[in-house]
Amino acid sequence: MAAARALPDIVWQPSDPSSEALQSIEAWRTADPLPNLRAPLRVDMTAPDTWPEQTYDAIACINMIHISPWQATEGLMALAGQVLPVGGLLYLYGPYLEKDVPLAPSNAAFDESLKSRNPAWGLRDSRDVSLEAKKHGLRFTRRVEMQANNISLMYRRF
Repeated sequence: MAAARALPDIVWQPSDPSSEALQSIEAWRTADPLPNLRAPLRVDMTAPDTWPEQTYDAIACINMIHISPWQATEGLMALAGQVLPVGGLLYLYGPYLEKDVPLAPSNAAFDESLKSRNPAWGLRDSRDVSLEAKKHGLRFTRRVEMQANNISLMYRRF
């Protein structure tokens, strides 16, 4: 909602694999209708049969990579490689492990908490994410430090 309100010239297509999340998105959307916010789609990055087929100028993926199995990241990169045009943007936001950047104690504790809930979850090394992106025609273009020890990673399709 906040992104759609802040960027009214962009049409937003929310998605999630969870029925509960989809119901929540729709409830918020119905309570405060915005002309640039579409109804949510059920999309599971580990299930290609749920992926949309139309093209998108950009994909924003916020706080998913660390709270999902690695196969979801692989799926995200494959989907981005299929639906983004040349020059299209893949924007990732969340905590990552980075070579030569000390891991904040809060992120280390968060990583342990995630792994205790599901051993397939956890902070991902940004280099591994970039290597997976490259396999699908995506080139790393920018890193931006964000609040609460998160970062934004941006990729363009080439």
